[in-house]
Amino acid sequence: MLVIRRATPDDGPALTQVDLATWTYLAAPVAPPEDPGSHSFFGERTSPEEDLVAEMDGAVVGYVKIRPVTPLPSHAHVLQIQGLGVHPAAQGRGVGGALLEAAADEARRRGARKLSLRVLGWNTGARRLYEKHGFAVEGLLADEFFLEGQYVDDVLMARRVDRDDHGRPDTA
Repeated sequence: MLVIRRATPDDGPALTQVDLATWTYLAAPVAPPEDPGSHSFFGERTSPEEDLVAEMDGAVVGYVKIRPVTPLPSHAHVLQIQGLGVHPAAQGRGVGGALLEAAADEARRRGARKLSLRVLGWNTGARRLYEKHGFAVEGLLADEFFLEGQYVDDVLMARRVDRDDHGRPDTA
């Protein structure tokens, strides 16, 4: 059984394991930590209040980080997914999609109109998943990163969370 819930500080070690298991240049423009034992999921940039956790049969198998894009009041209506990870053993079982839908619900609950994200251009699997869940390309930063010997685009995607699929205000 899949459960999506808010993260707690106690989830840190399990989320660190998911993070390390999914860390590749396909999904992240930074190298994994040189010392995986020193990596901590929660810290200066990430707090449990910003994360939703996927649990399957009582085990943490995924997460989604939802944060403001900037601290500007004029930008408060947009939240951004700044991390999505599903442990390889749980991939292909609907966890990523459930996390994306829960993120949209959470963004709506926080008063957002729009949920955005950035994805590396060569991560076609993630891009298909995002499109399947209502995200559309809004921009492209060509050759934004140099990874594994090649230039990679940064694709900007977003989904409105204040409307349903037919453009009507969402009452969910």
